[in-house]
Amino acid sequence: MTRALISVSDKSGIVDLAKSFVAEGIEILSTGGTQKVLEKAGLSVTSVESVTGFPEMMDGRVKTLHPKIHGALLGLRDRKDHLQAMEDHQIVPIDYVVVNLYPFKETIANPQSTLSDAIENIDIGGPSMIRSAAKNYASVTVVTDPDDYALIQESLKEKGETDLELRARLAAKAFRHTAQYDALIAQYLTREVGEEQPESLTLTYQLKQSLRYGENSHQQAQFYEELLPVAFSLTQAIQIQGKELSYNNIKDADAALRMIAEFKEPTAIALKHMNPCGVGKADTIEQAFEYCFEADSTSIYGGIVVVNRPVTKALAQLLRPIFLEIVIAPSFDSEALEILSQKKNLRVMALSGFKEGIQPAKEYVSVMGGLLVQDQDIPQEENETFQAMGEKEADSDLREALAFAWKVVKHVKSNAIVVTNAYQTLGIGAGQMNRVGACKIAIEEAGQHMKQEDHSPMVLASDAFLPMRDTAAYACAHGIQAIIQPGGSIHDEDSIEEVDQAGIPMLKTGIRHFRH
Repeated sequence: MTRALISVSDKSGIVDLAKSFVAEGIEILSTGGTQKVLEKAGLSVTSVESVTGFPEMMDGRVKTLHPKIHGALLGLRDRKDHLQAMEDHQIVPIDYVVVNLYPFKETIANPQSTLSDAIENIDIGGPSMIRSAAKNYASVTVVTDPDDYALIQESLKEKGETDLELRARLAAKAFRHTAQYDALIAQYLTREVGEEQPESLTLTYQLKQSLRYGENSHQQAQFYEELLPVAFSLTQAIQIQGKELSYNNIKDADAALRMIAEFKEPTAIALKHMNPCGVGKADTIEQAFEYCFEADSTSIYGGIVVVNRPVTKALAQLLRPIFLEIVIAPSFDSEALEILSQKKNLRVMALSGFKEGIQPAKEYVSVMGGLLVQDQDIPQEENETFQAMGEKEADSDLREALAFAWKVVKHVKSNAIVVTNAYQTLGIGAGQMNRVGACKIAIEEAGQHMKQEDHSPMVLASDAFLPMRDTAAYACAHGIQAIIQPGGSIHDEDSIEEVDQAGIPMLKTGIRHFRH
């Protein structure tokens, strides 16, 4: 006798699969709700409790945990002693197991769910059956994904059974399924008990997209997403038009989103190779983009633009002449989409999570043979208590410009120096091996982008402390009107001496923003 055990939470497609089993003369065993669905469809079903001799008990917590089920799954069909044990104990082999699990993920995704709800949706019998069947894939076919039902139906129709290759692939998938399920439970309970440094770390993601290639064309790549949606993330963005995202697109877009989260006022950011090339803020999003574009109208070519307001017809007209890879915004007016649709390859993406912004979370970075874990450097409330490091105090206009510069420099690769006014980046020195080198690049760029009629203050931000007096000296000699930096160098007094001699303020944040 050939038997199939079916017990599923997700019942989509299960009746058609069961009919395929019946057509091949395969007896169906089932439990609870699944049994009712199959019987309602007119199928003959043998209850599991009639096989085990025990009723479902404890609100369904115990129903399949029985030797007549697991012996039927684990018994080796080519071992005489196993076959004899099965005969002695009246155990009939089970050749097909179709199981998917209690909806733990869906339960904890519901903000109204409680710890008790989550606990009751931890499946025990299901994973046990899956693991038993998958371990014995030499003889048993295990199916955990409704998307694979068609494979079973096709195989039954053509051969009357499944072959070893298919069983092996489905077994590997089954173990991935239970591993992911357990990993999500472990993550949830670890968070519930407040464990900050678990002795082992198990992460789980699901495939969102296979990419054409990685950073370079000879590297294979995939894009995975967390099981529970993160509102303000590229995984939740809706692509309205354009080519598929590439590996580099995804990394750049993620960096742009991290940066735009710093700003509440209308802001536009142009980003390329993980660094901003222009940032502008204003009373309107159109003006903010104009400032952004003016900041570096050369480097924006082939870059990404993200704005934190809907894209209007007027803004779309500003974007259309520029070669861009991606435009990301909370939404797009219909007229704006019509204009942007003329650029067929432009990736246009809408993301509704701007209001949620970045929530506290861990950040994972792979290294060869290991993984680095840290808290994300999330946006912080603007600090009005930045301390003056020298004799000169910063007035409100300078503080506004310094706060803007400080938000930008946080997202520039170290060593980083940013020169801005109160509403626009002017020069960006990124990823240099020494700080004064980054300073020179930023100030040289600022000189090219400054408008003579602009009388707003030109300020400088450093992502980490100034290790020597040279950066402050160069800044003072080239028209910088205020500096903001973390402070904490053993040579702070030398830099303070430079700004005091120049008569400009320097503020200390007390926090650094290295970005490697």
